[in-house]
Amino acid sequence: MTITTAELPHPRTAGAGLAPALKLAPLALAAMLLSAECRADWKVTPLAELRETYSTNVATERDDVAHNSFVTEAAPGLAVSSNGPRLTLNASAQWRVFSYSNKEAPNVQDSDRRYQADARAMLVDEFLYVDAGAGSQRQNVSAFGPLAGNPYSGANRTQVSTWRISPYLRHRFGNTATATARFTRDSVDSSYNGFGSSVASTTLLDLSSGTSSTNLGWNVSYNRQEQNNRIGGRSSLDNGIVGLRYRVLPHLSLTASAGYDSYDYASLNDSTSGASWSAGFVWTPSTRTSVQASFGHRYFGKTGALDASHRTRHTVWSATYSDEITTTRSQFLLPAAFDTAAMLDGMFASAYPDPVQRRAAIQAYMAAAGLPASLADSINFLSNRYVRAKRLQFAAVLRGARSNLALSVFQDQRAALSLQQSDSALLGNQLASINDNVRQRGASADAEYRLSTRTTMRAGVYAVRAQSLDTGVASTNRRWQVGMNRQIDRHVSGVLELRHVVGSFGVVSNDRYHENAIAAALSVQY
Repeated sequence: MTITTAELPHPRTAGAGLAPALKLAPLALAAMLLSAECRADWKVTPLAELRETYSTNVATERDDVAHNSFVTEAAPGLAVSSNGPRLTLNASAQWRVFSYSNKEAPNVQDSDRRYQADARAMLVDEFLYVDAGAGSQRQNVSAFGPLAGNPYSGANRTQVSTWRISPYLRHRFGNTATATARFTRDSVDSSYNGFGSSVASTTLLDLSSGTSSTNLGWNVSYNRQEQNNRIGGRSSLDNGIVGLRYRVLPHLSLTASAGYDSYDYASLNDSTSGASWSAGFVWTPSTRTSVQASFGHRYFGKTGALDASHRTRHTVWSATYSDEITTTRSQFLLPAAFDTAAMLDGMFASAYPDPVQRRAAIQAYMAAAGLPASLADSINFLSNRYVRAKRLQFAAVLRGARSNLALSVFQDQRAALSLQQSDSALLGNQLASINDNVRQRGASADAEYRLSTRTTMRAGVYAVRAQSLDTGVASTNRRWQVGMNRQIDRHVSGVLELRHVVGSFGVVSNDRYHENAIAAALSVQY
């Protein structure tokens, strides 16, 4: 295999298609919203929060130079949702403004903004659809540094914004087969020096069997992506696959697939393409239990996958394993690895058969129980390189009469496949190989106990250790949090919480930092 060399365009080249795409995305969303057929139930929820925090290390600095400060925070926000036969929309936005009593504290933020929106519309009955989304929030720069826990520190953080728009056609050939043709345009952008803003275009063609055959299922798919990274240059990928699924028992099916992968990026290896195959099974002994597993081989070596879940009346258990070629930008565009609402969906299915009512009940339950939107995952650090990512994660949510517990344990290992040069501006010469082979291990636990119908105690812990297997550099970060929530009336709630954070600050010197903080907040939601 010939090793290709990425073209390094002028900084404006990667964004050449950005402006037209950004102009088209709002027009497409507006077409969804203004369509006469988009009759939906809209819900608009204004939000506001006032918070006062005292921190012993407001800028997350080394212990010997830490600055303490009171932080006054005002955070207006808005949530919008719509669930109709043709349009589904979920969006939220919040803007935080900070004021500090210690004006000498360095590297702190005046404000913080975050938003998230996802929409799906059916423009032509059972034929033409459009998915669209956008988001922006602060993310970790490196796996070796302070956690992105407090919103006012700028240490090891940068703003990352994404958007995507994806029109697609879907046609059913009776009960015989279903064909899908999808085009996706997406973007990942950050002003952080050395991380390349990028745009990508992806085409997906898929043909899968229908319901006419109860024992044999099949699918044929082809996927092509072309990406232009401002620093990493142009790259592309082509994936083709044929899959079979045969039911040998009422609850057991065997699976197999064969295909071909072809990647075009500046590679460290001799090959970036080759044949692929896999074999596995799907076991669903009941509606509450599902196990899907496979093993196989791709051009980069042996691989496998696992997706298992089990639920009872009061618990949900989940385990996943994946081994894939990916990038930092791809991870930013994906939803959370363990979405708490998705895990709770099965638990609420019997009580709320209607999916719209069930979604509303889950969101209300998560808000009342203080459960996080997603369970803890590994740190997605900035890089312009292609990597092989192996990820194993276990998660569980347990619901009691007065208490709830969410647990997560994970291991993530990323081995770089493309050349270091694309990250030279990001890391510099001294740290050039720190991201070549990074392993992260971590765990989290979030618990709450309802003292009364209005008062809830909450506690959480999150710990992660990142290690560069090639350089020996390691960083461990831990965060403990405990608090009490009081529902004052239907629209107003109060929070009192304590936070303790400890971890590594510098990559080279590995200096330590500590932060202790106490915060009181008043939230209003209509």
